[in-house]
Amino acid sequence: MANLVSPMAGNVWKINVAVGDVVEMDDEIIILEALKMETPIYAVDAGKVVKIEVKQGESVSEDQVLVVIE
Repeated sequence: MANLVSPMAGNVWKINVAVGDVVEMDDEIIILEALKMETPIYAVDAGKVVKIEVKQGESVSEDQVLVVIE
């Protein structure tokens, strides 16, 4: 099981996956917005999305779990 965590504080601009989706390593999972810049967050491992811990528009902090991939 791999937890995809936020590398920075920001806002969730877009979520590109749903629970049950199968993802490959380096797939774009979430886009964060911070300081008017969009930062894509990529899968660190292949697997199935089992839980999405955030919602679009939500503020997140550094090291917060965004998505759980199994």
